[in-house]
Amino acid sequence: MRCEAQASGSHLASRSEQSARLMLGYVIRRLLGLVPVLFFVALITFVLMHLAPGGPWDAERRLPPQVEANLNAKYHLDEPLPVQFAYYLGGLLRGDLGLSFTNPGYSVQAVIGRGLGVTLQLGVLAAAVAVLVGVPLGVLAALRKNSPLDYGAMFVAIFGYTTPAFVLGIFLIVLFAVQWRVLPPGGWGRPAQMVMPVIALAAAPTAILARYTRASMLDVTGQDYVRTAQSKGLADRTVIMRHMLRNALMPIITVLGPVMAALVTGSFVIERMFRIPGIGRLYIDAIFARDYPLIMGTTLLYAVAVALFNLLADVMYVVVDPRISYT
Repeated sequence: MRCEAQASGSHLASRSEQSARLMLGYVIRRLLGLVPVLFFVALITFVLMHLAPGGPWDAERRLPPQVEANLNAKYHLDEPLPVQFAYYLGGLLRGDLGLSFTNPGYSVQAVIGRGLGVTLQLGVLAAAVAVLVGVPLGVLAALRKNSPLDYGAMFVAIFGYTTPAFVLGIFLIVLFAVQWRVLPPGGWGRPAQMVMPVIALAAAPTAILARYTRASMLDVTGQDYVRTAQSKGLADRTVIMRHMLRNALMPIITVLGPVMAALVTGSFVIERMFRIPGIGRLYIDAIFARDYPLIMGTTLLYAVAVALFNLLADVMYVVVDPRISYT
């Protein structure tokens, strides 16, 4: 008996090690596949950036020709575009994103680093609101199908999904900052300053998660394993959490990756509107100022964020459902 138990334990450990190796190999392949993606993102961004009218020195007062020529030589802007792109790729391979035009003396890494923490705070708070509100709202709507709660929850979800973030942001500012004067109209740092930006950014993801959760819960409600669990006399909470919600998570995880990526990449509108000093606001300022290195660096950062969130969603599949294999 002891030998059988030892053999069973050894077999489980071997399977666990094999699963870990498969997952590690899968993650490595996905990360290697990110390299050509980033190359083409950099190439397309570089081409579109230089096709746009204007230049990095047009925003300033008219510079003397000699000064402008010296600046172009310093940043290799007097070279042909293929040579400029080769210079950028060479620096990128060394981990150097270049110097910011609008922040003299500061590297792109330093400029992005100043706003990255704020953007992450905004994104994490909005993601927490979306998950903690959207998923329970979808569950309640599914459990009370065709009830006033269901109709009300779906009305809120449709309103949040169809209302653009900047429109909701303007509405919140007019209502809470101008009319009632209970919240500050902008800034970041104090809890009161975080309320409106987080709500405006989290509204659409909350609606998406609520709708997907409701549809997924309704799909598993009629499954045989749910009826079996109910016939055994299990508590409703146990049936919902252990049998229904866990099996309903797969479609939710599918949409969760893009939703989380959208919270990070879509925050620049909210940051601009509420004067939040994050990388989204820096990105908009860099576009208007034609700050080429900062535009390139921020775009690549957003591309990496989207890829990593989607990779995290794929890894979560196996965590939720061990039957899925990386083979």
